[in-house]
Amino acid sequence: MSALYRRVFGIGLQDTFVYRWNFLLRSLFSLIPLLGTVAVWKAVCESGQGLPGYSFSAMVFYFVGVLLVENLASPTEDEWRIAAEIREGQISAILIKPLDYLAYRLTLFFAYRFLYSIVTLPVLGVVLWAFANHLEWPQHLTTWLWFSLAVCGSALIQFFIAYALAMLAFWILEVSTLIFILYSFEYFLSGHVFPLDLLSPKMQEVLHWLPFPYELFFPVQILLERLDFKSMVEGFVIQLMWVCITFGLAKFLWMRGVRKYQAVGG
Repeated sequence: MSALYRRVFGIGLQDTFVYRWNFLLRSLFSLIPLLGTVAVWKAVCESGQGLPGYSFSAMVFYFVGVLLVENLASPTEDEWRIAAEIREGQISAILIKPLDYLAYRLTLFFAYRFLYSIVTLPVLGVVLWAFANHLEWPQHLTTWLWFSLAVCGSALIQFFIAYALAMLAFWILEVSTLIFILYSFEYFLSGHVFPLDLLSPKMQEVLHWLPFPYELFFPVQILLERLDFKSMVEGFVIQLMWVCITFGLAKFLWMRGVRKYQAVGG
């Protein structure tokens, strides 16, 4: 069975490689929002006076970290592809094969992210070079290990949420509205626009138990070494909890959806 999924991974690489120039151009254009964000926060920080807990350099490093985690962990149109396969009946070809559909799509997801990260390395290198004076890399090697684990957890949460949203295509003809609504919340509550620890303590307490901060904010905080060991362990426990919850939701919606799909098709 492992050989089967290795083949699926290879197919995912080949499929993704066709769009390598699209990925590269998308990465280049992603620099525009980053530059705009840096300019805005430079004005807010008033040339280095900073915000509570953040100097201008720390803010720049934060958003470079966000870009890094995005490149490594965020799905690339996976929900649209899965929803299209359901809507167009393409999953019929998968159902008759000895494949677990969730494992199949997860393997493709990792193939997409692996090649996407490699293709966009030159752009990321330009970013790191341009902001080198503002980057203070972790002083402890173990930080990179914790950061890698947090990025893996982030990738799983984001994928399972995307997968669960796509499963709604079994019941709803067009899921794009729901996807845009959820991702609008996700965009702001994951720490993409600003560090979440700038919010009021009450808001932070609420967000602490939601999945969104563990998609971007939590891994970046580890990279910036802004968490003590106790807070980091607690964060990993909550992140693992959301990995399990979103995985269970994805499996549940698939099982219920396939029954409906079979009933309609039968």
